[in-house]
Amino acid sequence: MVNYLSSYLVMACIYAMLALSLNMQWGYTGLMNFGIGAFYMVGAYTSAILCGLPSPEHLGGFHLPILMGMAGAACMAGLIAYLVAIPALKLRGGPFAIALLAIQETFFLIIKNESWLTNGVWGIRDIPQPFFSLVNPRFYVFIYLIIAIVALTLTYLSMERAVNSPWGRVLRAIREDETLTDMSGKDCFNFRRQSFVFSSMVAGLAGAVYVHYTGFVSPQTFSPLMSTFLVWLMVMVGGTGNNRGVILGAFLVWGVWVGSDFITNLVPASVATQIGFIRMFLVGIILTVTVLTRPQGLLTQKLSNIQLIEEEKHA
Repeated sequence: MVNYLSSYLVMACIYAMLALSLNMQWGYTGLMNFGIGAFYMVGAYTSAILCGLPSPEHLGGFHLPILMGMAGAACMAGLIAYLVAIPALKLRGGPFAIALLAIQETFFLIIKNESWLTNGVWGIRDIPQPFFSLVNPRFYVFIYLIIAIVALTLTYLSMERAVNSPWGRVLRAIREDETLTDMSGKDCFNFRRQSFVFSSMVAGLAGAVYVHYTGFVSPQTFSPLMSTFLVWLMVMVGGTGNNRGVILGAFLVWGVWVGSDFITNLVPASVATQIGFIRMFLVGIILTVTVLTRPQGLLTQKLSNIQLIEEEKHA
């Protein structure tokens, strides 16, 4: 039971990093990214290729240190985000979201079908895990939980520092009124691109943290349901535009997702085989209740720039 709880916390931390990444784009900049899983996927495979053992089945096997693999994952995700941003950020709203979703599906098909690069549907095995040889494998999850918490904490502090800086206030201004922000002399395209690249690097880092926990990666992990829809749900439940809120949303939604496993012990076997449908039913209930009763999320968004100015006037 303790191992199960620790495993839940590790994955919740990883999803919280993804939720923070999406919150930077949507909650603070207004970028409706339905392709956040693409950068999660790129980061995971980059670190797996850089740090994995030599294999004739796929590219890589450079056996680099894990920290270099994580840094490479963030840099590769950031580089691809920079290139994608040049055409994609010319779009707005729905077209931007659909374009990023199409890009995610393109990356998914490349990873699934290009066996020389990623070993296709069979995935990459024997990905090194930090400190694995120093402890009993039964207790390794506790060691990695500390690593995941440190990664999440550093990500959260970086995000908070960024969004509370003058740079972050420009992002909020762009979300509220891009035309007015542009008229004030700010290069909105450049600011949106910076936000997109920085948050995509966080998603890439989350992918690296994931693969070094599992020691294995395959395309099935990055389905739109697991790498995009759940992350959006976490942000909506926790509170768009509130970093603490999206972390709370990640832990709650992932708790419901993995907690549904316990239902199999309480229902007949014929029902237990439909656990996938039960999960989707529970997630649908959460989404419906959130939209109807608390559309702003569990923790409300921080004050906008206009509201801050008004409060300062009345102080």
